[in-house]
Amino acid sequence: MPAAKNPQSIDTASNPPLADPERQTAAGKVLWRFTMSLDGFVAGPNHAMDWMTGVPSRPGLIEEYAQTTGAVLGGRDGFDVHPDASGIYGGAWQGPVFVLTHHPEDAQPATGVTFLSCDVAEAVRIGLEAAGGRNLEVFSSTIGRQLLERGLIDDIDLHIAPVLLGDGIRLFDNPGAAPVRLELLTGEDHSATVNVRYRPIATGTTSHSD
Repeated sequence: MPAAKNPQSIDTASNPPLADPERQTAAGKVLWRFTMSLDGFVAGPNHAMDWMTGVPSRPGLIEEYAQTTGAVLGGRDGFDVHPDASGIYGGAWQGPVFVLTHHPEDAQPATGVTFLSCDVAEAVRIGLEAAGGRNLEVFSSTIGRQLLERGLIDDIDLHIAPVLLGDGIRLFDNPGAAPVRLELLTGEDHSATVNVRYRPIATGTTSHSD
């Protein structure tokens, strides 16, 4: 994922990192992975990612992703805004990146990036083969939704950031469709809700403890 630019004025440095259910493993899975705002956006308008600046993650998590990811599959819109594949996981990961597009002929060439014009299922097959037994990370909300409809997503791997964006690219934008039921992979009750509790903080200030 490209490195964030233009830091926001909200300071979250004093907040503890988000908890993760388990260490990441390289199991040849198709992972739909995003850091997501509390209101369900995975990018701001025009795929802006600056809102992620200052949001910490669990220590060692980026290194785990760098070790377990074999290939990345993304969409054309996101690539056109963030064409530098060397910024994925802050530059800690290098590997094959595939961009699925209807018009590869006008795509700007980029080092390590292969443009595909095929069915999403075929794109997954190509990506998994290139991943060599490690995970294929899906960095596109549109492609992820299509793969979910095909039953080709193994896990949805989300990290909820303490921010409300209000606008941008939603993780799952599918008006009129039936709800998609998910199984929670943490805890004893796999159908339970996930409870989080936040308080608004004023711009330029830090949160305080109860």
